[in-house]
Amino acid sequence: MPGTAVGNGADAAQAGRGTCAVCTRTAVEEFLDLGSTALANRFLAREELTRPEPAYPLRVGFCRACGHVQLTEIVPPAQMFDNYLYVSAASDTLKTHLLDLGDLLVERHRLTSTDLVIDIGCNDGTLLSGCRRHGVRALGVDPAKNLAELTRHLDIERYVGYFNSRTAEEIARRWGQAAVVTATNTFPHIQDLQDFVVALDTVLAPGGVFVAEMHYLVDLLDQCAFDTIYHEHVSYWALRPMQALFERHGMTVVDAERLPLHHGQLRVSVKRKGDGAAGPRVTEVQRMEEARGIDKFHTYEQFARETLRIKRELREQLDALRAQGKRVVGYGAPAKANTLLSFLQIGPETVPYIVDRSALKQGLFTPQTHIPVVPPKRLLQDQPDYVLLLAWNFVDEILLQQAEYVRRGGKFIIPLPQVKIV
Repeated sequence: MPGTAVGNGADAAQAGRGTCAVCTRTAVEEFLDLGSTALANRFLAREELTRPEPAYPLRVGFCRACGHVQLTEIVPPAQMFDNYLYVSAASDTLKTHLLDLGDLLVERHRLTSTDLVIDIGCNDGTLLSGCRRHGVRALGVDPAKNLAELTRHLDIERYVGYFNSRTAEEIARRWGQAAVVTATNTFPHIQDLQDFVVALDTVLAPGGVFVAEMHYLVDLLDQCAFDTIYHEHVSYWALRPMQALFERHGMTVVDAERLPLHHGQLRVSVKRKGDGAAGPRVTEVQRMEEARGIDKFHTYEQFARETLRIKRELREQLDALRAQGKRVVGYGAPAKANTLLSFLQIGPETVPYIVDRSALKQGLFTPQTHIPVVPPKRLLQDQPDYVLLLAWNFVDEILLQQAEYVRRGGKFIIPLPQVKIV
């Protein structure tokens, strides 16, 4: 998801998972095949358009043993995270949320200037900036070399590399153990979950807490947000499989909170056994998941059917507008947009350009579909008839930002969870 760059740094060739990432059993059954797609954040320069572009199968499965939802085939992390084009501050909503989370962590865990917060997949340092304004020590861990400069002026130390059991020992030796370790929109990226938890145990101080936020599987299902599925997101988390993972390593999920961000996230807090017990919100989420059928394979078969329905309806809507001579462009070039564009086979003949606020993406072309990305000012210069809102999880923010385009008669096509025009 959209988020920050992180992985375990595994360098094995792309391959089928074979066993479940949580329980390590061979019980993963595929329920959705989104085809062969290019890497969602691998935007192209103009001179790269004529070169061969790697594509990988994008398939999702359900573990019948523990209920974990995951990709059935994975791509080496270095191909996705060493150079990363998504930055948290590109969204005002996300930036505010992360700064507020920094405040919350300091207050909730009573952090002082002697405490260390480690953010795994720190991206541009927005979350750690929220901690630093309280005087708390901050360390960002992220393999993206191109993003390292973004924290240099923020008084945030940075470890440029992957977080795993080997590097965790170096991190703990150089900076000490952390009172709080965070992973916002990065926990789904982890390919070797067992090694990750071992690494977490290494850097977490006695009594410390791991706080993770991620797209929540229940919301993904409720909104049929199939575009959230791409190669970076190896796992699609519900609470129960997560509990099984941490229990296996002597840790406990002590809190679980549902958040509205990105149209649905889950925030969990994890401590070592003996440092805390599961609170009432954990039980509440467990019961809700059971009622939703999150542990039943037929739930995912229904999701796959809904995905195909939305594909058909959106394609028909775009084809009808094109037949009427209407001009449709795109808004937002997050990774999720490229899953939607590739799955629906939407190229520049249907959507001639996409506007995006991120200067890192402007002037580049979307992977596989090769649609140019341009600055948002193009909308008012061009005033197309319709805008396909690819970053639909920030619909309220974007409609507010583009009020003038709407005032002039422009309309937005919202693709999910239902195709509609506003």
